[in-house]
Amino acid sequence: MRPQARTTRYTGGVAMLTALTALTAVLASPAHADSGRPHELPRACVATADGVDCHFDLEPGNYQVSVLLGGATAGSTSISAEQRRTVLATTATEPGRVVRESFTVNVRAVEGEPTGDTGTPGLDLRFRGSAPLPAGLRVTPARHARQILLAGDSTVCDQPRDPYTGWGQELPQLLRKGVSVANYADGGESTVSFLSNPLLFDAVESGVRRGDLVLIQLAHNDKSTTAEDYRANLTEMAERVTARGGEPVFVTPIVRRRMQKDGTLDEVAQHVMAANLPVEMRSLAAELGVPVVDLTARTKELVEGLGIEASKDLYLTKVNGDNTHTSVQGAKTFAGIVVDELRGQGLVPARMVR
Repeated sequence: MRPQARTTRYTGGVAMLTALTALTAVLASPAHADSGRPHELPRACVATADGVDCHFDLEPGNYQVSVLLGGATAGSTSISAEQRRTVLATTATEPGRVVRESFTVNVRAVEGEPTGDTGTPGLDLRFRGSAPLPAGLRVTPARHARQILLAGDSTVCDQPRDPYTGWGQELPQLLRKGVSVANYADGGESTVSFLSNPLLFDAVESGVRRGDLVLIQLAHNDKSTTAEDYRANLTEMAERVTARGGEPVFVTPIVRRRMQKDGTLDEVAQHVMAANLPVEMRSLAAELGVPVVDLTARTKELVEGLGIEASKDLYLTKVNGDNTHTSVQGAKTFAGIVVDELRGQGLVPARMVR
């Protein structure tokens, strides 16, 4: 259960924005990261038909964002950052109350997939929901934030277009301030290509600082990779992360929703191809002393438990027959499993999980 947010009582003397129509006049000046007043949005924010969008001309790095949500009327606000990363789940506010929330966001020169479009430099934040009520916003550097870096494929990456959603996109909302998620996952990548492209693992490696976690989920596109090569590639990644003072974490891949008539998943769904990739990853993790999040086992149990029909909602089965890529619901569910495993293994302190 999510802890109750801190609240402050609304008073008539507080200058608070309670409707989107009231925002237009005050959100028209050049961008800066702090309005200087606790109950105002900075001039970097503009009202839109869907909510409020904010853009800050900031250098790549980690930033702490503190927001005030609420006003005279009831509100329902969610926040996404950069390329469709959910950084704050839908938050309800009662009439006359304001809640304060904080999170840490990673800014990269390429907002989404490293080999994709460059996107917009700086930090982009979007306030959405059935009744979005942003009332204040402050952005400050978070130079000492702990980082979770992601090396993965299209089931992990920041997908640019709805309804495609990687579980890495839904991960930030499950973590408290002080932890940033730097998602370097990229569509179509295998352990082979992730190592060979300097935009991918080289970039992950250069960003690792002492104490950072690097989650590695690569297998979906290793269909023809031999067990020997797969283990060698993962070993190289783990050793290079460790050399930088980081901690590698192997993540076995989410299952594909390839179900047999009896409701069980077939072998391809469980990534048994040229090699049994989850088995090889688990074995190698034990050999190297690397923590492992067994997402294959956890997602297999979940998908088979839901059954043939209910499991469709986790994937894009009903949208376009895609049984590999996840919906927002599926991505958030799988991100929750990852966080649960990280917390259970002591890799992320419980106090840093929402």
